[in-house]
Amino acid sequence: MIVAIGDSVAHSIVHVMLAKINFRFAMNTSLGATQLRKQTLIYPLLLLSVYTLIWLALAIAPRDRHDWMLENVLPLLFVPLLIATYRQHRLSNLTYTALFIFMVLHAIGAHYTYAKVPYDDWFKQISGHSLNAMLGFERNAFDRLVHFLYGLLMFPLFWELFAPRINGGNGWRYLLIAAFMMSHAGIYEVIEWLAAVGFGGDLGVAYLGTQGDEWDAQKDMAMAFLGTALALAILMLHQRRTSPP
Repeated sequence: MIVAIGDSVAHSIVHVMLAKINFRFAMNTSLGATQLRKQTLIYPLLLLSVYTLIWLALAIAPRDRHDWMLENVLPLLFVPLLIATYRQHRLSNLTYTALFIFMVLHAIGAHYTYAKVPYDDWFKQISGHSLNAMLGFERNAFDRLVHFLYGLLMFPLFWELFAPRINGGNGWRYLLIAAFMMSHAGIYEVIEWLAAVGFGGDLGVAYLGTQGDEWDAQKDMAMAFLGTALALAILMLHQRRTSPP
């Protein structure tokens, strides 16, 4: 009888100790998961905060308010979409960094209008030389740079979103995502043309930003293609170096 009571008491003590251990483990696991979520949120939130401050600063007294409003239609749709889908599609820090750089450059282009960003004046103040003269540019090349960087910096976003959903080898992924990128470049040029025709006048000219070049649309698409090709080359090199032998 005494032995049975002792066994029962010992069993109860063990049960209580195990329950406490399980509770503590569950609490630690929950706290660890919460901390991890907070840590993964810090970097995108930092980039968003810095971008918001830059965007607000560049929203003050832009060169052409109407052109600025047109240029910011897509960012005002794209950035809230990224925020709303954060939990479903948490992107890599590399992708968030690439998007941040591109969006800041676009905000600069919207502030000055793409054809009048004074990068050459900034370069002269720093170096005492003209960057356009050094590189042989006869026009403001800021829009060409941003089209090139569209291909380079937006590629990681579409790769992360679409590559896991494409059946087949990497060859199909490379081809389809590159084609998707180029279709975007072409669609954007059509949107620019429609806006220029629709608004006309100085606003249409400012938004289109051809600077008198009749082949401006084709050259912009070519720059986007070169940026995409460079992004693909970097990705392929990275995969070759990190893939097991």
